[in-house]
Amino acid sequence: MTATSGPARSGWSPALQAVDLVKTYPGGRRGPRVRALDGLSVEVPAGSVFALLGPNGAGKSTTIKILTTLSRPDSGQARVAGVDVLTRPEAVRHVIGLVSQKASSDPMATGRENLELAARIQGMSRQEARARSTELLGRFALTDAADRLVKTWSGGMSRKLDVAIGLVHRPDVLFLDEPTTGLDPEARAEMWAEIGRLSTREQVTVLLTTHYLDEADRLAERLAIVDAGRIVVEGTPDQLKSELHGDAVHVELGSAQAAAGARGVLTRLGLREVTLDAAADAAVVRARADDGARAVPALIAALEEAGTPVASVTVARPSLDDVYLRHVGRVLEVAA
Repeated sequence: MTATSGPARSGWSPALQAVDLVKTYPGGRRGPRVRALDGLSVEVPAGSVFALLGPNGAGKSTTIKILTTLSRPDSGQARVAGVDVLTRPEAVRHVIGLVSQKASSDPMATGRENLELAARIQGMSRQEARARSTELLGRFALTDAADRLVKTWSGGMSRKLDVAIGLVHRPDVLFLDEPTTGLDPEARAEMWAEIGRLSTREQVTVLLTTHYLDEADRLAERLAIVDAGRIVVEGTPDQLKSELHGDAVHVELGSAQAAAGARGVLTRLGLREVTLDAAADAAVVRARADDGARAVPALIAALEEAGTPVASVTVARPSLDDVYLRHVGRVLEVAA
C-alpha cells in the first residue's frame, strides 16, 4: 500500500508531483531485479521545505535522480514546477538546482571561477555571470576566499559553494541531498539558516534528504519517511509526533544479555510499543507510557528485582526518532 500526501488543498500549488514511481535495477549474476522504488507517490507544496527520511537503500536518492532527470522510472509519472519530467527533461533542468552528496565544484579552480562557469553554462552573459557570482559569494560569506583555489577551503565553505552553484540560475526548486553530512555544528547551523531563508524569503521549494532527524524537525514544513521504495508515512513533524500518545521511555542497560528479560518486564508493566536495540556490550529498550515519570519508579524496581542492571532511564516527549521507530521498526543510523 502506497502512502501519498493526499488531495491538493484549495489554493495549494504542488511544486513536485510523483505518482506511482517504480524503478528496478539488475540484480547481478542473473538474480532477480532489485526494486528501488515500489509505487512511490508524493506531492510537495510550492515554496516549502520538504524532507525525505529513510535508511540507505530506501529509495531517496533514486527519487531525486528521477525528479532531476538523471534517471527514468520503469513506470509512473513525475512533474517538477508543472513540467513533465519524462517528456520535457530539458525544461525541467532550467527550473531546478541540484546539490548532490558529492561536491560539484572544481577544487583546482577558485570559488569565483566555479560560480561564473556554472552561470555561463546556464546561459548567462559574462557580465551577468560575474554579477551573480559576486552576489552569491557575499550572501554565503565567501568573498574573502573567492579567489583562492577551492582545494584550500574548509569543508563547510566548500559545501556552501555547492549550494551557491545550485542557486546560480535562480531555480524554482532546489534539491539538497544530505547537504550537512560531515559539517561541524557551526557550519551546519549556517546551512540551516540559509535553507530557511530560501523558503521564507525567496519562495524556493526545497526537497531535502537527510540522516539527521533534528534537521528535518527544524527545517521541514512536511516530511515523508521512505522505506523499501515506498512512503510509509507523511505529514508535518508536529502532526506525526502528536500521533504518538504518551511519553517515550528509553532504558539503557548495562548488559546486552539482559535485554530480552528487560523487554519482558516492560511489557508486563503495561508499557506499549516495546522495542530492543542491542549491540555487543549494551542495549537500549524503548517503549511508550501514558505517564512516563510515574512509570519509571515501578520500572526500575521491577528490573532490579529481575536482576537486570540499568545504566540510565530517560523520559521524553515524542520526537521524530520515535516516529521513525514506529513506522520503520528500527532506529535511523546517522551518517558519519
